[in-house]
Amino acid sequence: MKHLFSPLRLRDMTLKNRIALSPMQQYSAVDGIPGQWHLVHLGSRAVGGAGLILTECTAISPEAMCTLYDTGIWNEAQVAGWKFIVDFVHQQGAKMGVQLWHAGGKASSKHPNEGMKPLPLEEGGWIPKSSSATPINAHHPQAMTLQEIQEVKNQFAQAAKNAIKAGFDTIELHAAHGYLLHQFYSGLINKRTDEYGGSFENRIRLLVEVVNEVRNTIPDEMPLLVRLSAVDYSNEPEAWTLADSLKLTEILKDSGVDLITASGGGFVQVDPSIVKPNYQLPLATAIRESANMPVGTVGMITDAHQANAIIENSEADLIVIAREHLRNPYFAVDAAIELGQTPDVPWQYKRAY
Repeated sequence: MKHLFSPLRLRDMTLKNRIALSPMQQYSAVDGIPGQWHLVHLGSRAVGGAGLILTECTAISPEAMCTLYDTGIWNEAQVAGWKFIVDFVHQQGAKMGVQLWHAGGKASSKHPNEGMKPLPLEEGGWIPKSSSATPINAHHPQAMTLQEIQEVKNQFAQAAKNAIKAGFDTIELHAAHGYLLHQFYSGLINKRTDEYGGSFENRIRLLVEVVNEVRNTIPDEMPLLVRLSAVDYSNEPEAWTLADSLKLTEILKDSGVDLITASGGGFVQVDPSIVKPNYQLPLATAIRESANMPVGTVGMITDAHQANAIIENSEADLIVIAREHLRNPYFAVDAAIELGQTPDVPWQYKRAY
């Protein structure tokens, strides 16, 4: 029977267990270059036994950043910074993926310690671009031109090439949480009237084209992952729904995507009454059953037995843990002990186990 510590194979990448560190922005980079904080943050979770370490959302261009403190992967200095971290993660027996990302209409924001308010041009900000000129929170983006859309696709492809140079084992495309790719497929934001707006097929066009660009750039043996907002958590008629996600994931699977992580929201406040352990698990399970493909699940997963039951019940294939990993970098080691498995502990620490 599969369990939390069963290996998971995606193309030629085999994870030693079903535990992943979820991408979480640290707002601690300089010029997009990951530094000592990122080495310790990501490396300690690899030491702590997670099978897959995912970077925070990593910008494909300067304009793709949400804040001036985000990581990037559009130049050689950033590639070198990531390679140092990837090499350390590999030494711990973990695999590492980069989450490629464009903030779109949420770009040009201040540091979270300053409230994530729009960053004025005179303070180093820039004009955010989105599918449409639809306001997003306090941001007022401009609609992308067709030329700018083509440039974004090229930037995703170049970022994928840079990820290969940095030694990453896999790439995840961030198409969730109200960022650019989500801004195209959700009717809440996309009000275009050209081939990138209107119908379902038009609104998903950019995401599918980016998937194809990246899939054609990376080696066949490298898995490609996508994080989706499977629902918008909105009752508006234009909102993205689970039924839309089920149609989309069939297309993404046919385009060479190997795993979908199902999250949700990004444009509206989620009703606090529904936020409870496993609250997003049904989204992942529905995609898994409909598309017959591996899925990752997120959302208040904090306990070893809780995570293990999800795998044993075939509700998801990968447990993507965020806040519990912030509280406990050694979640995977502790979970192994709790579940009666042999913990994967670095030799330097074995005297404690």
